[in-house]
Amino acid sequence: MKIMVAVKRVVDYAVKIRIKPDKSGVETQNVKMSMNPFCEIALEEALKIKESGLAKEVVAVTMGPSNCVDTLRTGLAMGADRGIHVEAARDLVPLSVAKVLKKLVEVENPGLLILGKQAIDDDCNQTGQMIAALLGWPQGTFASKVVLDKEKQVATVDREVDGGLETLCLDLPAVITTDLRLNQPRYATLPNIMKAKSKPIKKYTPEELNVKIKSDLEVVQVTEPPKRKAGVILSSVDELIDKLKNEAHVI
Repeated sequence: MKIMVAVKRVVDYAVKIRIKPDKSGVETQNVKMSMNPFCEIALEEALKIKESGLAKEVVAVTMGPSNCVDTLRTGLAMGADRGIHVEAARDLVPLSVAKVLKKLVEVENPGLLILGKQAIDDDCNQTGQMIAALLGWPQGTFASKVVLDKEKQVATVDREVDGGLETLCLDLPAVITTDLRLNQPRYATLPNIMKAKSKPIKKYTPEELNVKIKSDLEVVQVTEPPKRKAGVILSSVDELIDKLKNEAHVI
């Protein structure tokens, strides 16, 4: 079985975000970029499945400008067998990403597609659900545990929901999106980083995949959240209730 994993290049989670002066977006020039943390978890799960003997190949896929290859190389250094880069100059909205992934699935014919549940830059949490709908595949979102049965060709997924855990049994091929508690991603070792330089990366454009890229979203303005007000010390319960009622308007 072949596993395809989608990875995304985002501003590193440890970087303090700065808004552009024209408020058109987030500043990314001279800012440390890295693989989206949920994508790391997705790739780690695919590698664990391969190491258990249930898959033969892990293919990492990314989309975006040429510098996204750096993120793809990170995935290859972690253990992916080869990479696919769909080069697109403009930002891709989740539906466009899902359409491109659909075309790549038709080309590669994987038995499992794994994605992070969301990216930490836009927090959309939409791509996995959209690609499952486009492919007509079963989906297990917010996965905290994945168990494959090769003989029965099914995947058992424990997913995190508001009320606790929900267990689904999915016929393969399927789409799985990963949650934070699924695993702990490995670090890329220096020897594997060197090996990754020789691993193949196939390039496509959306036009070659017959996908028309367009955006149904328009960014009007990006602003920082309001500064949090300093706390105050109150002298009595009555004063607290009064402020909750007349200032905070929460009771």
